[in-house]
Amino acid sequence: MSISVFRKALMAGAGLTLACSVQAAPTVHFYNWSDYVGPTTLADFEKATGIKPVQDVFDSNETLEGKLLAGNTGYDVVVPSNHFLGKQIKAGAFQKLDKNLLPNYSNLDPALMKRLERNDPGNQYAVPYLWGTNGIGYNVDKVKAALGVDTIDSWAVLFEPENMKKLAKCGVAFLDSADEMLPAVLNYMGLDPNSTNAKDYQAAEKKLLAVRPYVTYFHSSKYITDLANGDICVAAGFSGDVFQAKARAEEAKKGVNLAYAIPKEGGNLWFDVLAIPKDAKNVKEAHAFINYLLKPEVIAQVSDYVGYANPNPKAGDLMDQAVRTDAAVYPPQEVLNKMFVNSELPPKVQRLMTRSWTKVKSGK
Repeated sequence: MSISVFRKALMAGAGLTLACSVQAAPTVHFYNWSDYVGPTTLADFEKATGIKPVQDVFDSNETLEGKLLAGNTGYDVVVPSNHFLGKQIKAGAFQKLDKNLLPNYSNLDPALMKRLERNDPGNQYAVPYLWGTNGIGYNVDKVKAALGVDTIDSWAVLFEPENMKKLAKCGVAFLDSADEMLPAVLNYMGLDPNSTNAKDYQAAEKKLLAVRPYVTYFHSSKYITDLANGDICVAAGFSGDVFQAKARAEEAKKGVNLAYAIPKEGGNLWFDVLAIPKDAKNVKEAHAFINYLLKPEVIAQVSDYVGYANPNPKAGDLMDQAVRTDAAVYPPQEVLNKMFVNSELPPKVQRLMTRSWTKVKSGK
């Protein structure tokens, strides 16, 4: 073998070794809600641990649940909401957490952990990530022009045809989720938001069908950009998503003035949690990632960016105080007292909700 051929062979071998080492780099596959982590959180985690995070996103609990129950998710850490967690645990979708690998677990709010035991007895399968509310995001100027009001204070804006007819001209978005919208309607009508009565859902369906002609679209994340750009004027949405839309609008300086309202009738209070799927391939790395997110300085930066409250009391002083004291992010107790938490509903009721929602979206 000539020197040049030998050198080429040697270099090829070195390249193969390098490729193998690159492939062998530890990874963690993260399935997260869209726009739901800090801009540098994943890169900072990789820098701190050498573990490469790979993120995919979804925008509804139904999408995540479909993957979890089908198996072979390909993910190591996922972010279900509290009211989906319990039935997913019962279905065997997750593996128990090894708290020996989570030294930062002690940073979590004990009162919140106790509340989560309703869905996860003994807090064996999940830790809270962020929490928030459902309400109404709106363009202050366009709503005033359409309805003649300075602020929104009731779900009547979205659930009564006389209001929706006026708002249709500037654009209205609904969340594309039976699980988010039907309880809001039930609660507005004075019914149990966690009802198991078929007649209640028929009434909610009828109420939604009456406003369906005036809904611009159903989507659980598109409204962030559209509110920020002034392309729609009202959205039923998540608190932090509206916070992000408002921040983007202020940054763009195009005169789009946004606000968020928790209606006087109340709304959904929810918690999103971190859990490890049963089929996770990188369990040690998954724990390292969860443990990293439990650091006060890390979750403080996440909350500052996404506009959602976190379950880590030590993070409060490290946050931007404009965010920490924003009532849309951390509602006062008198507002929290009006909120409801979605319960796990029997499969029969879930199917009923899905059928109703399909009818509402089709308008038939």
